[in-house]
Amino acid sequence: MDETLGTALRRWRDRLSPLDVGRAPRPGRRAVGLRREELAELAGLSVDYVVRLEQGRATSPSAQVVASLARALQLRPMERDHAYRLAGLLPPQEGTISTHVPAGVQRMLARLRDLPVGVFSADWTLLSWTPAWAVLLGDPGARTPAERNLVRAVFAAGPAGLAAWPVLPDGDALNPALVADLRTALVTYPHDGALIDLVEELRSASAEFARLWDEGAVGPHVSARKTVVHPEVGEVTCDCDVLTVPGSDIRLIVYTVAAGSTDAEKLEFLRVTGGVRADGSPPSGPGRFSRP
Repeated sequence: MDETLGTALRRWRDRLSPLDVGRAPRPGRRAVGLRREELAELAGLSVDYVVRLEQGRATSPSAQVVASLARALQLRPMERDHAYRLAGLLPPQEGTISTHVPAGVQRMLARLRDLPVGVFSADWTLLSWTPAWAVLLGDPGARTPAERNLVRAVFAAGPAGLAAWPVLPDGDALNPALVADLRTALVTYPHDGALIDLVEELRSASAEFARLWDEGAVGPHVSARKTVVHPEVGEVTCDCDVLTVPGSDIRLIVYTVAAGSTDAEKLEFLRVTGGVRADGSPPSGPGRFSRP
């Protein structure tokens, strides 16, 4: 009997431990691996859609959906390509930017869930993030992949970048480094149509990007301090570091704060409350930590 996408999804879901995605198994839990609800949340899909996929009632998922499921299920590259074929799609082609997040990086994120960490592809599109990232900077889940591109956000959407509220950088080293990264990516992936379109779009939309690109700007990523102006707790000043994953074009942005500081207290408050006020409403104005 030929394997279907639905049977493969169930098999991959059953083999994945909740601990691998940062979920502590509850007493009396009967599910061997991930529940459908957990997979849906991790992949940014509705539970109903995951059920229909597994039951074979949804038979034409998009490449974006398959990529999201592959990341959530921590598939290896060959398994990811198999998922694409089962969905009737061509796997990502050689010479194009990969959106695959290695399983080791996914497991690391699960254990770093209390730190704001974002995982980015070679063109600086946000692929995965920790819960702490979402409460500090705003949940990116409702945004499209195009809206989750950091370079587009920085040069075309203002200084906040991917955040839902202002982020004030200390210095201007980031912009040349991002342009240099895109230039390197274009050399590495010269046939990636989406990357070529992104560069042309930003050259037209941003005079600063066009100038840095034409000047051949280069600049390494360096540690920096950024102040997040959060609507619930006010200013949170963090150290921001960019880490690379050897053997892949995946980059991690990590925000940290000094232990015992007021910033650490604010971040812990956001982590515990999920950035939601006691009455259940989302943040909308100055909070308990804000300065008068």
